[in-house]
This record gives sequence, C-alpha cells and structure tokens, in this order.
Amino acid sequence: MKKLRMAVVGVGALGRHHARILSELESVDLVAVADTRPEIGRDIAERCRTRWVADYHDILGEVDAVSIVVPTCEHLSVAADFLQRGLPVLLEKPLALNVEQGRILVKLAESRQTILQVGHIERFNAATQAAWPLVHAPKYIRAERWSSYPFRSMDIGVVHDLMIHDIDLVLQMVNAPLRRVEAFGIGIMGAHEDAVQARLFFENGCIADLSASRINPSPRRAMQVWSADGCVSIDFSNGEVIAYNHSDLLRYGTSPVERARQPGADIEQLKRDVFGTFIKLHRPVVEPQDALTAELRSFIDCVVEKKTPLVDGAQALQAMMVAGEVLDSVAAHQWDGHAAGAIGPFARTLERRKLAG
Repeated sequence: MKKLRMAVVGVGALGRHHARILSELESVDLVAVADTRPEIGRDIAERCRTRWVADYHDILGEVDAVSIVVPTCEHLSVAADFLQRGLPVLLEKPLALNVEQGRILVKLAESRQTILQVGHIERFNAATQAAWPLVHAPKYIRAERWSSYPFRSMDIGVVHDLMIHDIDLVLQMVNAPLRRVEAFGIGIMGAHEDAVQARLFFENGCIADLSASRINPSPRRAMQVWSADGCVSIDFSNGEVIAYNHSDLLRYGTSPVERARQPGADIEQLKRDVFGTFIKLHRPVVEPQDALTAELRSFIDCVVEKKTPLVDGAQALQAMMVAGEVLDSVAAHQWDGHAAGAIGPFARTLERRKLAG
C-alpha cells in the first residue's frame, strides 16, 4: 500500500509530537519537518529520521497532506498556501486568529474541495468518547479547564487557548442555537486575558458555565453534564467517567426525603444509600489511548478514504464565533471603570490594545 506523504510545519512544544507520531506510523512517509529555527528543526528531523527545511514552501510539491502547528497568528498564511493547492490540512486549534480569518480558510477548503481538520483534541480523548453515548439532551453543563501559565500560545488569550475546547464540546452536546453570552475575565501575565468565566444561554433552555484559567496553581480539566436522566461527570485528565442516574427506587418508590421524615428513620443509613441505592453509579470502561495519535490517525483515514473529519473547518468556525462573543462580553465588562482585564501590571497595554480595536 502506498504511504501518505506528509510533513509537519512547526515543531515546537506540540509540533514535535506530531512529527514523532507520524514518523512511527507505517501508513505515513514523513517527508520533512519545517521550522524557521535551525537548531530545533534539525534536532527534530534527526529524531524522526527525516529532513529539515527552513521554508515550508520548499515542500509544497512533495506532500499529499500536512500537519500545521505554528503560532495562531500564522494559521491563515500557512494553511492557505496548502489549501490553495488542494492539499488536506490538519491545523492545530484554534482555527485562526479571529472569525474573519477562520471564514477565509473554511471557504478556501470548500472551494478547493479539500479536507480541513482542526485540532480540537478533546474530541479524541478516551473519556470524551466513553461519555458521549451517555449524554442526552443536556440541561446544564459546567466545565473547568485550568492550568499554570504555559509560556506558549502567547499570541492568544485563554479563551482561544483553553476555553475553545469546551466551547466545541458544548456546541456538539447541546446542538441548539446560542441565545446570548455573559462573561468576564482578567489579564495578569501579559496583554491577553488569562482567566475567564463565561455563561452560555441556548435557545432550548440549556445553560453552560465555562471556566478557563492559565494562572491556576493546580491543573484541572473536567466537565459535568446534567440532563433529566441524571449527571455525567468527565475527568479529561485522568480519563474517568461516572454517570449518576435515578434508580427505580427513586423513580417509583417513596421519596428519600419522605423516608427521612418517618418516625425512627435511620438518617445515617439514608445518607449511605444516596449513592448506590437511590442514585445509581455507572463507570463505563475507558479504553486508554493517546488522543493525539488518535487524532492523527483519524486525519489520515479521512484523507485516504476521502471522509469528512470529526472536527472540520465549519465546526471549528462555530466554536470561533462563540469564542468571539465571549471575548466581546469580556471586553464590555468594566473593572472600576477600566477595560476588562485591566487590573494587572500590563493593564495599560491591554487598554491600549482594546482601544486600538
């Protein structure tokens, strides 16, 4: 079987893992890695048994598909060069620096009838995939995505860096038009927002509370999804899923509250019976898998079989549009009369950027 000729453009903190995985796949011929930094590019190329080029334009005619892992501000220019030639592109999230640039890339992929997959990697998280069949008609969603400052993706704020993952997941779970957004945030480390709290209101009544921070002392990636059937709790970091559902005893028996009011009720036993007797716990098997490997394999399969990606450009653009509304709401919030987020040492820089539009 003919191998798919691929390249990785940008082999920094994340791109080097794209290159490593692709170099190990039997179905792929990693033609080259492209990076403007010679010391990094040569090192990764040697590790992956391929060659390094400083300018990705040199390999445009040598590949069947490409994985692009460059700073967000370069997404439009780099991805457009490959899409123009009808070459399938796996582009790291977020889709682009803003909605306007995202629309350009989506339209370009559509006009060239080529694949544009965006790296919303949580879709390939084993915990996500185990939880997906358990989620039905969500009524309330709470997501928390926290980390310490990564000193990467510094050309974007926490909304496009972290919250975009949960926005994408929520949009797919709810599958209803967004009614409005309320959000506020702060900037501490630089000229972009570093912690944001957002509430999304959907036309079907569902509400989603999203919390994202890259200035948190301890990491957390978790989500709770509430529906009429109960709750599904997802721990993306540890790969754990727990579904809490009403038992038949709770549905058709005497209410636990009524039992507690009966003379001689054993309150301590009732407390122990809440989980297990009244509320059933189900822990689906979560098969361990490396999400990035799964994402890359899925992209390759889509290229070879000419299938639509799990996260195509159109879906990524939807997430970008909601992220834009979150950022607009953050910008509209005032802290003591100052622009949103203007409370840290870089407040003046942040205010000037917002005023500059």
